[in-house]
Amino acid sequence: MIRVLVTGAGGPAGVAVIRSLLSRADVEVYAADMDGWASGLYLVPAERRRIVPRALDPEFVNAVISLCGADSTNVLFSTVDSELPALAARRLELGATVLAAPSLETLEVTLDKFALSERVGSAARVPTTRLVGEASRAEKWDFPIIVKPRRGAGSRGVRVVHDRAGLDALGDDTSLIAQELLPGDEYSVDVLANAVGDVIAAVPRTRTRVDSGVSIAGRTVKNEELEATASAVARAVGLTGVANVQLRYDSNGAAALLEVNPRFPGAMPLTIAAGVDMPSLALDLALGLPLPAHIDFREVANVRFLEDVFLDPSEILFSENAAHDESDG
Repeated sequence: MIRVLVTGAGGPAGVAVIRSLLSRADVEVYAADMDGWASGLYLVPAERRRIVPRALDPEFVNAVISLCGADSTNVLFSTVDSELPALAARRLELGATVLAAPSLETLEVTLDKFALSERVGSAARVPTTRLVGEASRAEKWDFPIIVKPRRGAGSRGVRVVHDRAGLDALGDDTSLIAQELLPGDEYSVDVLANAVGDVIAAVPRTRTRVDSGVSIAGRTVKNEELEATASAVARAVGLTGVANVQLRYDSNGAAALLEVNPRFPGAMPLTIAAGVDMPSLALDLALGLPLPAHIDFREVANVRFLEDVFLDPSEILFSENAAHDESDG
């Protein structure tokens, strides 16, 4: 029996991965989160529920390593951006447990939007991107433009700057980037690459309805340009495993890169329903099992709704942590 630990069980991505892996008869799924109220914990039997420190807690990685050893975990899936670099940096300390995540170098590039723009610029259309400060002031912008943090998920800290005076008022802050505003429709493309970086599936989908950064309605779409662009981005950053590539059309009608989330997105159930079960395939990849050369998908739409899980209060795993770090892609 294969034992898998999924962290970030309270987020939509964690729930999606847990539900996918629970469908496999050869897998025992363990669920972990910093919060005892995390819904995904209660998708697995009580003896497989775990509480871990916050991702930024100095003891987080030690705690996960200890859990994996105690539970004889075969594969570790982290579904939280802020957990991934710390885990990848200590991958060897996991011993027999395989971390199903891209390399640390790939994570560092994809989680830094400026580094990402520099890396991908020759492989795919990337909007003009400059660090806020001297470089952004020297650029001849067509206002309005977008200013956002170099690091961070979702739309936190993103703002529209309408003129040069607004840009100049930001001063010199290289934790921010200034970026060409893309006016077209936005798409997310869920990408799966094998152990040598060959893209075997790229599934574009719309984000038709979004609530607090989480896609709650959308559809998969057959679009060769979106699939090819996302695949080129994945190859440029050296992706192995799963990532979510966000694209938006520019004023000339070309698909351009917004960002890369090097993890499972919260809208993964839509991609699974379209015929590409990426969590299960990523598990096979982690185990060294052969993957198909290419996996096609079908067009399908989804809407989301809340689902209640009722428990005896004694089952809740209380902890000192009060909130989640998860975000969607």
